[in-house]
Amino acid sequence: MFNDYLDQIFLMVITTFVFTALIMPLTNIIAHHIGAIDVPKDNRRVHDKPIPKLGGLGIFTGFLFGYMLFGIQSIQMNSILIGSFIIIMYGIIDDIKTLPAKYELLGQFLAASTIVFYGQILLTNITAFGCEIEFGIFAYPITIFFILGCTNVIRLIDGIDGLSSGISSIFYLTIGIIAFFQGRVETLEIILTFIMLGATLGFLVHNFYPAKLFAGEAGSAFMGFTIAIISLLGYKGTLLTSVFVPILILAVPILDTLFAILRRALKGKPIFEADKEHLHHQFMKRNHSQRRTVIIIYAIDILFSIASIFYALKDPFFGMIIYLILLVIVLWIVMHTSIISEKVEKKVKEFEEEHIKK
Repeated sequence: MFNDYLDQIFLMVITTFVFTALIMPLTNIIAHHIGAIDVPKDNRRVHDKPIPKLGGLGIFTGFLFGYMLFGIQSIQMNSILIGSFIIIMYGIIDDIKTLPAKYELLGQFLAASTIVFYGQILLTNITAFGCEIEFGIFAYPITIFFILGCTNVIRLIDGIDGLSSGISSIFYLTIGIIAFFQGRVETLEIILTFIMLGATLGFLVHNFYPAKLFAGEAGSAFMGFTIAIISLLGYKGTLLTSVFVPILILAVPILDTLFAILRRALKGKPIFEADKEHLHHQFMKRNHSQRRTVIIIYAIDILFSIASIFYALKDPFFGMIIYLILLVIVLWIVMHTSIISEKVEKKVKEFEEEHIKK
């Protein structure tokens, strides 16, 4: 049975991959026609020429194509299609002319509410330390908050070529492997996972450095939105440790977002104000190219994914060891860069110089 379903998975991924890769040049033409172009106007941009940013439309089209061929019709799937359309619609409008943050958040809230209230996809309870915690009516706001969080961590890390689409692809592949070996075949979760894997990889062909097309707000928000839904479908109402599995796979974008919030709070700046202190900026400050920076971040994210696979499927202890090693790496980055504060970086450098002299 598993061998037969492996063929089905391969077909899902390859079909959506080829379709999405082939349709991207058309979205490029549409982007130029409607003015969805990212023109570098400030030094925060890492590219130096206008790039069309309608890749999200291509990813969504690939997703729809995959669903038509392999999808399962249900109320839950209807809610996902409606919510995804809202995300894409707001995203494309923002890609043409930048929307205020409050309107972006409104669109995301409407999409998340569709999933929660119409689709009834909810995080209803968690079992922790032998106790079952029922969220009751609070399941609705908790789930909406979770969807908004996942949507925005992918949006915020979308700063250089191939980063958000690569990290999203790593997530889909990791969740797909875990779901397959746990026997959750022929479920909505696994179908969405491999359809999205094919679609994001098809986009990545055009988005990896040097990018010919950007995901835009529509693409990065849509990838984050589907990541949230897949996580909820696979891990809702379960052990606390299992709920952390998809979160830990997203450790890189989540930590980058938390560091950005903390950094801007310490500087007294608005949380949504853009800067050049994200993780990828830190590597690029050390003279790493865009390509090498993305590969380094991929490698760190893949380590989190490997740890999650071991933790969920084979050896939780070995998975925890890898997590601890990665924690040390993260602490080193915090102490030796300005990702949180330039003062911390400076003091650590001064301490190390004094210690070396002694």
